[in-house]
Amino acid sequence: MPPADPFAAIADPTRRSILDSLREHETLTAGEIASRFPHVSRAAVSKHLGVLRRAHLVRARHRGRENHYRLEAYRLAELRRWLEYFAPVMEDSLQRLKEQVEGSDTG
Repeated sequence: MPPADPFAAIADPTRRSILDSLREHETLTAGEIASRFPHVSRAAVSKHLGVLRRAHLVRARHRGRENHYRLEAYRLAELRRWLEYFAPVMEDSLQRLKEQVEGSDTG
């Protein structure tokens, strides 16, 4: 199966929440992750984990009968570096918005 696009992987709010959970804990089993999402079926959580694995955002290590998941920090760092290219554009946009808002208060 081809690697998943990391931006498509993080577009889903459930997958972002999974990443948040793994940020708070060094490793979590698939069952521990699934228990954090009572409104989502275990099968759906498993599919979400598969997308995150294929995007190389998490790694699974099989221990006994369980898979233990952890973040792949290098991949997150790659995404961060790419997003940093857009920081000047975002800053400029926020500055223009600020100037618009402040200008409309005086008029």
